[in-house]
Amino acid sequence: MTPDRPIVLILGSGPNVTAAALWPNAWFDHIVAINNAWRVRPDWNALVYPEDFPEGRLPENVDEVQALVKASEFVPAQNKFGGFVHAGATMAFTTAYWALAELRPKVMAFMGCDMVYPSQGPTHFYGTGTADPLREDITLTDLGAKSARLAIIAAEQDCACVNLSKDDSALLFPRAEPDQLRKRIVSLDLDRARYKALRDKEDALGYQTPTGRYAQYEDIVDKDAIADIDLRWRALFSQQFPD
Repeated sequence: MTPDRPIVLILGSGPNVTAAALWPNAWFDHIVAINNAWRVRPDWNALVYPEDFPEGRLPENVDEVQALVKASEFVPAQNKFGGFVHAGATMAFTTAYWALAELRPKVMAFMGCDMVYPSQGPTHFYGTGTADPLREDITLTDLGAKSARLAIIAAEQDCACVNLSKDDSALLFPRAEPDQLRKRIVSLDLDRARYKALRDKEDALGYQTPTGRYAQYEDIVDKDAIADIDLRWRALFSQQFPD
């Protein structure tokens, strides 16, 4: 890893993630795989997976520069940034908040994390699988707003979120080319008053999920309040990242 803040590649399980198998390692400083995405390329540095991930799908061999990141490690990181209800419980967002807390990246570049699932054909690079964002779940409403929130929180820490996919995507991040990531510079005149007001509004709702098992709290969540906050994140994103 370079002495500078790292360029972090985050790999999901979307069908297009296989393109990342051919990208030179020198383009990135840290490669984070989600769930089964460790199979895409052998030089991953961290594998992030939830507590219900089948143990038989974990890699048999993990070398000294690779780490397995379990729920006990990523749940505190996600809670640091507002918890699962506000941040979204897809593994892409959860992994990103863990990376933001632990790796302090300059860039988080996403591939295979579009969260758009075709009605026919493969939904994942390994065929078909369970698509989390298609569940009825309060944390999975308005994925675009959740991505807007992540991009703004990352930018507040001088980190750029970009999408390397060329396909339809639920992510609102700017698109980027994988070989150009070291040229990314975050220059954001953040509207700190609106940003702080939004974070305070979230905190005031008190939707803390210390264990990460947010389903236990779903009955007490005010869906209208969450929808309002989501719209505000979208609006702030549009202001900060105009097309």
